[in-house]
Amino acid sequence: MSATLSYFRWAFIVTALGLVAAFWLGWSYNHNLGGALSFFVIGLVLAVLEISLSFDNAIVNANKLKDMTPEWQRRFLTWGILIAVFGMRIIFPLLIVVIAAKIGPFEALHLAVARPDEYARLIGGAHLTIAAFGGTFLMMVALRYFIDEGKEVDWIRTLECQLRRCASVRGLEIGFVLSVVLLFAAVLPEHEVASFLFASVGGLLTFLAVEVVGQFLDRGAKLGMAARGGLGAFLYLEVLDASFSFDGVIGAFALTHNLFLIAIGLGIGAMYVRSMTIMLVEKQTLAEFRYLEHGAFYSILVLSVIMFAQTLWSIHELVTGLLGAGFIGLALISSIRHNRRENAA
Repeated sequence: MSATLSYFRWAFIVTALGLVAAFWLGWSYNHNLGGALSFFVIGLVLAVLEISLSFDNAIVNANKLKDMTPEWQRRFLTWGILIAVFGMRIIFPLLIVVIAAKIGPFEALHLAVARPDEYARLIGGAHLTIAAFGGTFLMMVALRYFIDEGKEVDWIRTLECQLRRCASVRGLEIGFVLSVVLLFAAVLPEHEVASFLFASVGGLLTFLAVEVVGQFLDRGAKLGMAARGGLGAFLYLEVLDASFSFDGVIGAFALTHNLFLIAIGLGIGAMYVRSMTIMLVEKQTLAEFRYLEHGAFYSILVLSVIMFAQTLWSIHELVTGLLGAGFIGLALISSIRHNRRENAA
C-alpha cells in the first residue's frame, strides 16, 4: 500500500499547496472566511472533476509510454505535465478569448482578472468549435484502436471482432467520423454549420498529421535517424491530452469564472493523472488487467459522442465522468474475473 502511495507523493504535495493557494485567493478576492472557504471547496471539486474525467487519459498515456524510449518518457512526464497544466489550463482559455474577442493576450488576462463574467461568456461562445474539434479527434483515436487487424485481445467480442474484420477496408474510420460530422451538421442551426464543419475537419486533419509525423519518425528510427517512440509519440500524447482537457476546462466555468482558481483545481487533477500514468507504466498494470485498456478506449468513444452531442444539448460533466468511470470499472471487473479463471485453470 505504501509503495502505491509513493507514486502520488508529488500529487499530494501539489494538492496541499494548491488548496492553500485557493484559500488565499478566495480571501484576497472576498476578504472574509466564507469567501476563502468557498474558493477552497471549489478548488477541491475541480480537482475531483479533472481526475474523474481524465482517468482514461492516464490509461491511454501509459499504453503509449510503455513503447517510448526512457528519455522521451521522462520528457513527457516533465515537459508534458508543464504543457498540460500551464498550456491547457491557462494559455488555452486565454487564447480562446484572444481569438474570439480579437484582443491582445495581456488584455485577455486583464479581462479574466477584472471582468470574469465577460471572460466566461467569451469562453462559452467558443464551445461549439471546441466540442467539434475534440469530438472528431477523440472519435478517431477510439476507432483507430478498435478497427485494427493487429488487435489480439477482445473484451466485448461480438462487437470488437466485427470491427477488427472491417480493418481491411481502408479509411473506414475516417468515413464513419465524417458521417457523424455530417449528421450533426444537418441538424445544427444554419449559422453554426460553417464553424462546426471547419473545427471538425481541423480535428480530423490534426489526428492525421500527428499519425503521419509519428510514422515518419518511426521509419526514420529504423534507419538510425531518430529514436523510435520519441517525438511522434510525444506529439500524439500532447494533442490527446489537449482533447481530453477541453471538457474539463469548459465544465470548470460552470463552477467558477475565476481563471486562477480553475488553473489551481485542474492543475491538481492533472498531477494525479501524471502519478497514475507513472504507476500504470512501472507496475505494468495494463498487462495485469487485460481489459482495462479496452475500457479506456470505450470511455474515449463515449466522450467523443458526448462532445458532439454538446453542440446541441447541455450535458453535465458529472454524466461524462460517471460514464467514463463506469466503462473502466466494468473493464477492471472483467479483467479480475478473467485472471481468476486463468488461475483456476
